[in-house]
Amino acid sequence: MMLRKNLALKLFVTVIAASLLVGCNKTRDYKNSSRATGWKMNAKEGGFQYDPKTKEQETGPGLVFVEGGTFTKGRVQDDPMHDWNNSPTQQHVQSFYMDETEVTNLMYLEYLDWLKKVFPPSDENYRKIYEGAVPDTLVWRNRLGFNEVMTNNYLRHPAYAEYPVVGVSWIQAVEFSNWRTDRVNEMALETAGVTARNARYDAKPGETFNTETYLNAPTLTYGGNDSITRGGKKSEAIAKRSKDSTNLYIQRKDGILMPGYRLPTETEWEYAALGLVGIRNYNVYRGKKKYPWEGQYTRSGKRRSRGDQLANFKQGDGDYGGIAGWSDDGADITAQVKSYEPNDYGLYDMAGNVAEWVADIYRPIVDDEFNDFNYYRGNVYTKNAIGEDGKVKVVTMDSIVYDTLSNGKIIARNLPGEILQVPVDENETYLRTNFSKSDNRDYRDGDKGSSRYYQSFADDESESGESNKRMYNSPIQKVYADSLGELDRQYDKSSSRTTLIDNEVRVYKGGSWRDRDYWLDPAQRRYFPQDMATDYIGFRCAMSRVGSKSKKGKRPRN
Repeated sequence: MMLRKNLALKLFVTVIAASLLVGCNKTRDYKNSSRATGWKMNAKEGGFQYDPKTKEQETGPGLVFVEGGTFTKGRVQDDPMHDWNNSPTQQHVQSFYMDETEVTNLMYLEYLDWLKKVFPPSDENYRKIYEGAVPDTLVWRNRLGFNEVMTNNYLRHPAYAEYPVVGVSWIQAVEFSNWRTDRVNEMALETAGVTARNARYDAKPGETFNTETYLNAPTLTYGGNDSITRGGKKSEAIAKRSKDSTNLYIQRKDGILMPGYRLPTETEWEYAALGLVGIRNYNVYRGKKKYPWEGQYTRSGKRRSRGDQLANFKQGDGDYGGIAGWSDDGADITAQVKSYEPNDYGLYDMAGNVAEWVADIYRPIVDDEFNDFNYYRGNVYTKNAIGEDGKVKVVTMDSIVYDTLSNGKIIARNLPGEILQVPVDENETYLRTNFSKSDNRDYRDGDKGSSRYYQSFADDESESGESNKRMYNSPIQKVYADSLGELDRQYDKSSSRTTLIDNEVRVYKGGSWRDRDYWLDPAQRRYFPQDMATDYIGFRCAMSRVGSKSKKGKRPRN
């Protein structure tokens, strides 16, 4: 009888244990299997490979996180100019990252140093690459002012290392952002053990790293040198468990590579400059803000710093800083970054110091009737060029595309190692409802459909001798280079021009050391030709946020 009880007990325990084991196995299999197919993920036998430890996007070097939301764009306190170019519109911005400070001389010099080593200007084949990236230091000159000390020293002297770079055109700012993207991602792959260590220090023309080339044609990265592209310990481990070449290289799904650095859109810049998070109560904003800081004055009201100016700007006629020995803002030209308190997002100098390029093409009116989400005017959609062999075309040393700007300066539009870009065509636009062409800069404001007078963006005189009327009758400057490289500058001598607005002018935001406090209002907007530079416009970079809107979960407020 006792024996039967023991057998029954053992059998019961065995059944319970088996049930628990099966249950555990089911739970484990469920976690490691696809919710779409039920197939096991990351199986040794093959199938879909996915890293479950992949985290959300990391904050890139120099950036701070800006949580997106809704705000009123263009809400200015005063408009004595009567420009009517910033009528208030309600906009929503996705979360993004922005440079903590303006790009400094030191940061830009690192870019120039890299170009000089990889594409030495002593080589005639690369001379224009470096020269096209160097800031215009002559912007400091004034017909009736002695500023040669800045002309000769501002960019390169260590005393100005942490001052914002100026003399940089919008085009140069974009190229710096692209270079920065590649260097950050190159470092990320090396740190992760994917690429060979320290290969970035030995870059040569045509053997450099480019993010998009790595993602689209990894075997062509570093000039096709696979010993560098897969020279890290992690790449060795990947090669051992991979049965084919499908997963030999890092892809977007691995979460290692960051989105690109770029110029912020005007909407992003204004939203970040306002720092409305500091006056937010539940689902409303408490009052209005005239400046990036709270309050209606440019001087500090805090006990320890009462009376100090909160930004670097022009106080009045002949007053760029204050009385000697007791300076109002501590600077006469630009100031070292982080000289003043940041706004509520942790961003420095969003008012004063230097004005800043943003990505947008300028138009007097923001078309919020068409879009009120991540508003941006300036989209020119492109795609990777495909060769006759069906592979992407990578720019070589012999196929660098140079562009002669309206001011006669020659710049490189792409560098060896990058994928050649071409406009999208009917293959991408046919029967689409969201876009129908590559260039959308003048959509609904400058294109044929937006004016009954508009005919084309051709020259003033048609072949028949009839005058073509353009919506924005801006000057047309032409520069031609002959076979010897000599430039033929043909200035627009027409006396009938009525505007400076066209598709080659970009918005810049924020006041500068040369501006009165009127321009410190983040909603104010101005424009300048994208291929020209000044001594009061700099820039900072931004980066899109992928994944969740917020870095923190919502918590109870009481």
